[in-house]
Amino acid sequence: MTTFRARYGAGPMHLAVTAGCLALAGAVVLTIGFPALWNTDTWWQSIGLWFVGAAVVHDAILFPLYAVLDRTLVARLGRFVNAVRIPALGAGLSLLLFAPGIFAHGSETYEAATGQTQEPYLMRWLLLVAGMFAASAAFYGGREILRQRR
Repeated sequence: MTTFRARYGAGPMHLAVTAGCLALAGAVVLTIGFPALWNTDTWWQSIGLWFVGAAVVHDAILFPLYAVLDRTLVARLGRFVNAVRIPALGAGLSLLLFAPGIFAHGSETYEAATGQTQEPYLMRWLLLVAGMFAASAAFYGGREILRQRR
């Protein structure tokens, strides 16, 4: 067992669960499919393209960039780094979630369906990000005050 753990990096249960998840994902793709998202004749090529593209873009470009940024933040901010990391992560994830509205993608369809424009999305996202950073700063400040009182 220790040899397996040393070579694989985790226990056999981890391997079994990971293999099960991959099998389930494969079964979903094969049985349900999403014809609107790709050419049904060559659907596997579309999945492969997205998978390779995401892996290459993330692993070769984005990960080194935010790893260097994180190392720089740790070196400059020290203990304060998590007060920046957490709201920055929230800002990035909320941007990813609301990007179509922020960048007015599909604005004609949105306006036809709702009767409203996508104009408020950017300001609301900026207010959300400002609120996350303000809450993080308040939490950090309160923690530092408590730490100094002790």
